[in-house]
Amino acid sequence: MPRAGLTPDRLVAAAADLADEVGFDNVTLSALARRFGVKDASLYSHVKNLHDLRTRVALLAGGEMIDRIAGAVAGRAGKEALAGFAGAYRAYALRHPGRYAATQLPVDPDLLAGTPAFRRTAEITYGMLRAYGLEEPDLTDAVRLLRSTFHGYCALEAGGGFGAPRDVQRSWEKAIDALHTALTHWPREE
Repeated sequence: MPRAGLTPDRLVAAAADLADEVGFDNVTLSALARRFGVKDASLYSHVKNLHDLRTRVALLAGGEMIDRIAGAVAGRAGKEALAGFAGAYRAYALRHPGRYAATQLPVDPDLLAGTPAFRRTAEITYGMLRAYGLEEPDLTDAVRLLRSTFHGYCALEAGGGFGAPRDVQRSWEKAIDALHTALTHWPREE
């Protein structure tokens, strides 16, 4: 019988908080059980295993992140939308490092495709890029460019990888300017 007060949603939220505190790779069922003052076995009524828990954290974090991005791009287009999208992405990654790491977890494509957050992410991202006049296969290429740029920048910033005296925020703004220029002058697929 499930322990009173424990639910899958509470466990996932606590695991996401734990990930931000100790790092996503350090989230274990034992650590989560200790947080609730229960034995590890008590969690198996709510999650199948560690992989299931981590997948649920990834889905939670992806939903949170796209909610913030959606708010940042609402009513904007072109460079303003790109800057809003990028800024919300970066802010989430830096404020929630464990949750952000969870968003990089490979998730079963069938499971992912069935989530509202995934559909919303695709709609918002592709909608922003269509304002640049992009269609497939260029949309996919542009998404990959943005994701790799944003992720790389955030990973380097979070890890203290920018040692030059140049202001990191100013470099970020220049990166957004460069991405806007690249998207505006995208080499279209023939």
